[in-house]
Amino acid sequence: MESRESIDLDLGKYLLGVKRQLIPAITVFVVTVALSAAATTRLKPSYESSGKLLFKFPSFNIVGSNLIPNASDAGGDLKSLVSSQNPISTQMEVIKSPSVLQKTIDKLKLKNSNGKPLKPSELKSSLQLKIIGGTDVLEVSYKSRKPEETAAVVNSVMNVYLENDILSNRAEAEATRLFMDKQLPTAQNAVQNAEIALRKFKQENNIVDLSEETITSVKVIGVIDEQINNVKAELAQVTTQTQELKNQLNLTSQQAMVISAISQSRAIQDILSQLQDTERQLAIQRSRFLDDNPAITSLEAKRINLTNILQQQVRAIVGNNIEITPKILQIGDLKQQLIQNLIQSEIQSLGLNEKYQALLQSRSSYQQRLKVIPQLEERQRELERRVEVAQSTYQTLLKKSQELQVAENNNTANARIIVSAQVPEKPAGKKKFIIVAVGVLLGAFLGTTTILLLEMRDRSLKTVQEIREIFDYTLLGIFPSLLKKSFLSLPNSESSIPKIIAKDAPQSVTSEMYRVTQANIRLLSSDTMIKSIVVTSSIAKEGKSTVAANLATVISQLGRKVLLIDADLRVPSQHHFWGITSSPGLSEVLVGQEKCSNAISKVMDNLDVLPAGVRPPNPLTLLDSKRMAALIEKLSSHYDFVIIDTPPLLVGADAVTVSKMTDGILLVARPGVIDHHNALSAKEMLKRSNYNVLGLLVNGIIEKNEPNNYFYSPQEYYSAAPKSITKKSRIKA
Repeated sequence: MESRESIDLDLGKYLLGVKRQLIPAITVFVVTVALSAAATTRLKPSYESSGKLLFKFPSFNIVGSNLIPNASDAGGDLKSLVSSQNPISTQMEVIKSPSVLQKTIDKLKLKNSNGKPLKPSELKSSLQLKIIGGTDVLEVSYKSRKPEETAAVVNSVMNVYLENDILSNRAEAEATRLFMDKQLPTAQNAVQNAEIALRKFKQENNIVDLSEETITSVKVIGVIDEQINNVKAELAQVTTQTQELKNQLNLTSQQAMVISAISQSRAIQDILSQLQDTERQLAIQRSRFLDDNPAITSLEAKRINLTNILQQQVRAIVGNNIEITPKILQIGDLKQQLIQNLIQSEIQSLGLNEKYQALLQSRSSYQQRLKVIPQLEERQRELERRVEVAQSTYQTLLKKSQELQVAENNNTANARIIVSAQVPEKPAGKKKFIIVAVGVLLGAFLGTTTILLLEMRDRSLKTVQEIREIFDYTLLGIFPSLLKKSFLSLPNSESSIPKIIAKDAPQSVTSEMYRVTQANIRLLSSDTMIKSIVVTSSIAKEGKSTVAANLATVISQLGRKVLLIDADLRVPSQHHFWGITSSPGLSEVLVGQEKCSNAISKVMDNLDVLPAGVRPPNPLTLLDSKRMAALIEKLSSHYDFVIIDTPPLLVGADAVTVSKMTDGILLVARPGVIDHHNALSAKEMLKRSNYNVLGLLVNGIIEKNEPNNYFYSPQEYYSAAPKSITKKSRIKA
């Protein structure tokens, strides 16, 4: 519902704008249509002739791949050119080109009305080209005052275009062939270089078939892994056997090797044999003699001597790094066998270790090759692509060069004439209705544009709704305009209408609206009674003084004692409304030259007026004084209601200064007088210091300018309305 209401309001706003600017818009429309109608009477007879061209696919497409004519082309079958973009549009520009037109002019020796040779631009303006919808046919037409000239120009333009098309195709084919012939050696070298690079790459990296090599390498790695596992098992077994032999012999591998080497020395075996005999004799002698016996002593010396000789022989064989005792060298056959087994086991372990390392190295080499293969494949594919591209480019250039040789001798154009232009027998119709119709459309457009421009130029607020949206204050009253506006009347001119309508026509709609307003003011506050208010406006000519006078009148008519103060010391007007003298007045009272009671005039029952008095040099100095505040406080206690008429807000700070001494401000706004800029400036001034704005009064509205009907009053309720208010009024419920 809200959306529908907003649409209705916008539509009403636009319709009101049309109503406001209807007379200028109608004037522009009528003038435009009249000018178009007058233009039709000045048209002179002219002749028109036309011919038709049928377009087809070119038999030799230089840019594309179909340079050799197909069988269908040889038979003359036509194919459509229409695709996402119509190529006929391009050919239309070729026909209108200066070269084609100039050849036509030279061929026919065309001249303008002044007898001078016709210019291509002049011929172009009279030449019309139109694509017949849904076909590949182009209609060429020409208008002229001479019937023979029209047909000759159309036929000449079509023939010149076809000749130009054939020559252009030949020249383009020849230029393209020469260019391709220059590119052939370069393309051939590119093929050779690409093939050499591929062959060199394969030789450097030992490549035959990388995919097959990958499969083979994976299989070989599997076999090597199996061999490695077998060798590791054998090596573990040999290692266990070696460790058991070491434990039995209580020898290290090095010692066992030394003992084996010593056992094979004949000299050491003889010394060991003598040493054993000496020790045996020494044992026998010790059983018979004491240790100091010469025999024992001699045997001891012999044993020591043999031991030293044995050590020298051992060192000569194995070196000084290994300490070998004679006891270790005295081994039996069994131990000798065990030592041989230990040595064999060590030899076998060394062999298995070497085999294991060899297998690992072989496996690593295969794995390294597998890692490199993807890079090699990528590089190989890149080189192969280069070879393919080079070969394809070379083959294409070679083929195109051969085809272009055929295209150079082609005599077929991309179009043919299917209808030649004939000399017209009758002049072309003037088509007056088209000109008038265009004039009507142009007039409607210009009339609408006039409305838009006038409305855009007029920045004034024209309706109550626009004023409410700008100020956003409580709407306390709406007062109609007292003058029926005519086309010749001055805007906002109400000099012939009584200003105080509430006094002169108390039974009128306007008087009733003022009574409604005073009731709304009384209902603004339920806690405190409003006794003093300031009536002001944003700018001048909004009728704030008239509103203040009428509002004071209706309040006094209700029996309340009211004082109306004219505090507009700049341009006072209340003394004109009531027919009293301006001096003495407020300015004399504030400077102490006159008593307040002497300055106040009684104009009606319960209504007194304090005029402005003599205009002071600086009105704001008097109004913004303690004496003014004391005067308002004193008068508010003496009267039931005090209404103060002040200058507009944007004229000076008088209104906002006096409003601080009262209960609030009533802001008067008038449609058609206040504009957006002034309204926003006044609103900003009031909100900046947080002044107490009691509400908004809209004065001088014109019913026909409002999208909503704000007034409704049957004549029987308001029989005493003034003569100026003759139209039925409405009050929005």
